[in-house]
Amino acid sequence: MLNEFVYCPRLFYYEQVEGVFVENADTARGSAIHEKVDRGKGALLRAKKKAGAEGEDPSSESTATPAPSAGEPGGDAAAAEPSAAADDAEPPMETIHSRSAMLSSPRLDVVAKMDLIEVKVKARSADDFFAVREAQSVTPVDYKAGAPRQGVDQNELWDADKMQLGLQILILRDNGYPCDEGVIYYRATKQRVRLVMTAEIEAWIIDRIAAARVVAASPTIPPPLVNSPKCVRCSLAPVCLPDETRLLVGSRPLPSEVSRFPANAAATSPRRLIAARDDERALYLNTQGYRVGIKSERLVIKDGDDVIDEVRMNDVTHVALFGNIQLSTQAVQELCEQEIPVAYFSMGGWFYGLTRGHGLKNVHTRIRQFAAASNPLQCLALAQKIVQAKIRNHRTMLMRLHVQPPAAAVQGMKEIAGRVPSARGLDELLGMEGAAAALYFQNFAGMIKVGEDDLDDEIPGLEVSQSAEKRLKAETEAFTFDFTQRRRRPPTDPVNALLSLAYSLLAKDCTIASLAVGFDPYVGFYHQPRHGRPALALDLMEEFRPLIAESTVLTAINNRMINSSHFVRAGDAVNLSPQGRKAFFQAYEQRMNALITHPVFDYKVSYRRVLELQARLLARHLTGEIPEYVPMVTR
Repeated sequence: MLNEFVYCPRLFYYEQVEGVFVENADTARGSAIHEKVDRGKGALLRAKKKAGAEGEDPSSESTATPAPSAGEPGGDAAAAEPSAAADDAEPPMETIHSRSAMLSSPRLDVVAKMDLIEVKVKARSADDFFAVREAQSVTPVDYKAGAPRQGVDQNELWDADKMQLGLQILILRDNGYPCDEGVIYYRATKQRVRLVMTAEIEAWIIDRIAAARVVAASPTIPPPLVNSPKCVRCSLAPVCLPDETRLLVGSRPLPSEVSRFPANAAATSPRRLIAARDDERALYLNTQGYRVGIKSERLVIKDGDDVIDEVRMNDVTHVALFGNIQLSTQAVQELCEQEIPVAYFSMGGWFYGLTRGHGLKNVHTRIRQFAAASNPLQCLALAQKIVQAKIRNHRTMLMRLHVQPPAAAVQGMKEIAGRVPSARGLDELLGMEGAAAALYFQNFAGMIKVGEDDLDDEIPGLEVSQSAEKRLKAETEAFTFDFTQRRRRPPTDPVNALLSLAYSLLAKDCTIASLAVGFDPYVGFYHQPRHGRPALALDLMEEFRPLIAESTVLTAINNRMINSSHFVRAGDAVNLSPQGRKAFFQAYEQRMNALITHPVFDYKVSYRRVLELQARLLARHLTGEIPEYVPMVTR
């Protein structure tokens, strides 16, 4: 970890203090290079005893027969001379290797696991074959996937590599091993670069150890590097957000502020250091009676004894279970080990909760979260931004998607959004949100563009038997996509049923995003804490209700991904059938993986990425890294 502190103090803080690690191609390649080394047992010969050491018994460590001295039987003065010459000659040496040796230094209070140690020992002879062997000198060797730094006259070690190798030399010395130098083997160039220990290097290493301890004990994370090329290949760039953080701190103008000067856009917009979308996908299981086990890092889905599917765990971002689906203990343990959350829903789509691993170990973010939640003024300030963003996004939806955008509603929502910053309390703010929502849902039907003639159109790829088709038609002939008002519990029409399921899925994803950042999802700012309610997840999802949930509903209806045959009635409640839920899950995941240009950072990113990005920006604000939270508002 100390080499990471030298490389980037912020990276050190994330991995050492907060326990965050993200793998990418570089870290995977480094792990592959270390596979052979890591198979070592860590055995290391003992250090050579110093002459005159306390308790030393010279005769106990050697079985060699002493040379006869002059005057003894079989010896004379002439015989003594070659014996003395032989004693002065250097004994023959051989090199043995020790892999994965772990040593500590009480003086420095550090521990190191060393890739390889080259140990010089005296060559065995017939006379001392069974003697205890001691290390005459040692040289630590560390493996790196990259290339050395280009110096003026020769290749040099990078500072982080110098820290790691130099620390190993000092630890070996503190354990009594003669060690004056170490070697880094760079795999890319197949070169060995030496480091000779000096007093200056030792003083620098000790100073860096002290500085790292100060950073590790601080509740404040170090600032990000400024336009550093190190960030481009860093696996933690999606967590660190170096350019985004510095932009919001105010060291750079926002892209919107320089839009009148296109020549400055490249210098203003942050580098896109994160992938536009994840390679992993959510796994939805909706068929009742399925059982999920694990085999060779694959989730095996069975219906009785029949294997329905096998999914690699590396391809799964989280698992969502609807209704009575069994998950084996072994699968739960492996999912927790790999930090893959499992979300539980009722058959009707009610979000019960999550199973996940320990996750982040840091508590500083939650401490700041709890402090802010107990401060009414800070809660109000955050709630104002959240509600204003939601109203502005609702207004944008009406203007974009309504057949004839209602001028009165659009103007009314604009006026309400303008009054939000002057709200004097959460109750007044709640009234403003309700008034804007009423205007929005009064005109929601104008964004539905499917007529009655389209309701019974078949979905491509969905085959239904004739008898089933007749039964479904009889059961669903009363279903239409008419919408008059929002009804939640229970939903009494297809549109409300779709909205309820969409909000439930969005709450799940916002809960996962808040946990990934280190928040407690049950402690919010606008939604006040209440038993069993993920208040912070509900806060995060407010600005995304129109962008993700309601947009998915409109897309599913208008593109005929959902039709009237996908609904069932139970009393006054209307719910989706299993086939309907499957079709809607596909529509929802398409929306989550759709790319959008971020209005602040001006690069394309998926909605799933945006959820976590916004959660991290909220954490940055609460910990004092950025002055204010900037919600997601589309243009």
